[in-house]
Amino acid sequence: MSRHILRRCAAVLSFAILPAAVGAATLVIGQVAPYSGPLAPTGSHVGAGAQLYFDRVNAAGGIHGARIRLVTKDDGYKVPETVKLTRELIKEAAPIALVGMVGTGNVEALVKEGVLADADIPVVGIRSGALSLVSPVVPQLFHTRASYAAEGEKIVQQLAVTGVRRVAVLYQDDPFGLDGLAGAEKSIERHGLQLAAKAAYEKNTTKVEAAVAAIAAAKPQAVIMVSNTAASAEFVKQSRAAGNDAQLLALSVTDGPQVVKRIGKEAAHGLGVVQVVPDPASRALPITRDLQDDYKRFAPKGIELNHTLLEGYLAGKVLAEGLKRAGPNPTRKKLREALEAMRDYDAGGLFIRFSPSSHSGSEFLDITILNKEGKVLR
Repeated sequence: MSRHILRRCAAVLSFAILPAAVGAATLVIGQVAPYSGPLAPTGSHVGAGAQLYFDRVNAAGGIHGARIRLVTKDDGYKVPETVKLTRELIKEAAPIALVGMVGTGNVEALVKEGVLADADIPVVGIRSGALSLVSPVVPQLFHTRASYAAEGEKIVQQLAVTGVRRVAVLYQDDPFGLDGLAGAEKSIERHGLQLAAKAAYEKNTTKVEAAVAAIAAAKPQAVIMVSNTAASAEFVKQSRAAGNDAQLLALSVTDGPQVVKRIGKEAAHGLGVVQVVPDPASRALPITRDLQDDYKRFAPKGIELNHTLLEGYLAGKVLAEGLKRAGPNPTRKKLREALEAMRDYDAGGLFIRFSPSSHSGSEFLDITILNKEGKVLR
């Protein structure tokens, strides 16, 4: 065989093995979440948080030499789009895992239609605390936040201690809202309080006018808001305009600083928000110090340093730790097993505990209040 032919064969062989070599050096992670519509700030900040931790990992040489690449698709918080785009992403990008999925109904649809089970693909850090996704355990879902029921209990405990007796509930008319409502109702009954009113609004909208009127008419002392940021902001604004001076407390899916942006600090003053991660502006914990340092180092455009960003950062960190423990050339199965063996992982002052019988990794809860300057205070 001539040297010319040998050189051509070598070139063809090198080209043929190149894609495999590139693939082996990259760990693809997928996210399908709202990057448009009312929940765009949520999807983008959760994704940016995960990306921020992946940037940190990649800058340090990756995981077992492999770099992490995040691939995202925008579902607009629409359930059919979530199902369609997740199927497409799994087929086209072949991710080893998904991260930062948003919405109870959206993730429920992925479970019910077998999208996750068929691919047996782990999902870390979904933006939902619905009990329907926690118990019984869904093998592919790994939660890095407390449940909505636990959030509701935290609020009701505080109200009971301060002497509040009449409580109303605003909720989104979908699986997320109904789950939060059910948890709140149980806690209200358990602590001997009175449910003064409950009122719903349509998912993916800010049509809260009817709910504002119904709740104001009941004259509650406090309102538990099982609502997303845009609807929460509109409810607060209209409630105050209607003369409703009840204490307003929202579940963690409401982002306080975003509420201030939408309606101003005067209208937002006094709004309480449950948090499932520590204060991202504090340097008291290693994870918040790392977040702040990485935020300065990698400077994501159009992204604020807030609780939602930290939630995504935590999900990215837990996923990266699972990949590290799964070893070189991990598979989805190896990753799932590595996550389930994560019994007491210190994620930087915040502990994550998984097992085969429990995928609820975190119990952290705190309640913050927006002050007169629109700042989040404990």
